Amino acid sequence: MVSSYGPHFGEEAPLVGEHGSGTIFFTYCNLRCVFCQNYTISQLGEGSPVGTEELAGMMLSLQVKGCHNINLVSPTHVVPYILEALELAVSRGLHLPLVYNTGGYDSVETLKLLDGIVDIYMPDMKYSDEKTAEQLSGIEEYPQVNKAAIREMYRQGGDLQLDEQGIAVRGLLVRHLVLPNRLAGTQGVVRFLAKEVSTNTYLNIMAQYHPCHKAFDIPQLARPVSRQEFYEAIDLAHRQGLNRLDRHQFLLKLIPR
Repeated sequence: MVSSYGPHFGEEAPLVGEHGSGTIFFTYCNLRCVFCQNYTISQLGEGSPVGTEELAGMMLSLQVKGCHNINLVSPTHVVPYILEALELAVSRGLHLPLVYNTGGYDSVETLKLLDGIVDIYMPDMKYSDEKTAEQLSGIEEYPQVNKAAIREMYRQGGDLQLDEQGIAVRGLLVRHLVLPNRLAGTQGVVRFLAKEVSTNTYLNIMAQYHPCHKAFDIPQLARPVSRQEFYEAIDLAHRQGLNRLDRHQFLLKLIPR
């Protein structure tokens, strides 16, 4: 099932460029985040069924529109169908880089099947603590599964590579959403990336958290992130030697002091 598709200009700069990232938003998700801002899609099933022909057509239409890549959003649970559609789309001329845009809860076994197919991996690193992951996303073993997935993604693609226009062509781009009250475990995330992946990891530390869905029922999540919390996350990354950061500075004016 697909919720929507089209050129998207709200992604990271290396994906968007001048003509946008060609996003396909798949319905449902293998996580159950209580604060999901897209919960009507990820948990309530907002979307329409599509077949192989239609999915391949979406990819080709995004290429015709001039998008810089095909950005598969929440693809983990529909990998077999994506591969079927890709085979058809490539036979009809699809040549754009493929972005695997995931919540980061991916098995190494599945990722190995994608070796040589996916060009750009864009996983979340949501938490570094098991209990927090279980409470907020319903997945107790998220941190260890997530770290194993990140290692495999990096093995396949390495550090994010950009062309002469600054557009991503291959590699790893990690997202980390700062949560109130340090719930995301930023220190553990940036330490892992610096020590076990690469200090040249392209990391987007995101500040746009706001209470949504069931977050108001959890006191620690029932407010936006503060400027102090956001800047603390940036500082933690710098201290670990991570300097290739995408910080979405335009959002700072929206963050309470």
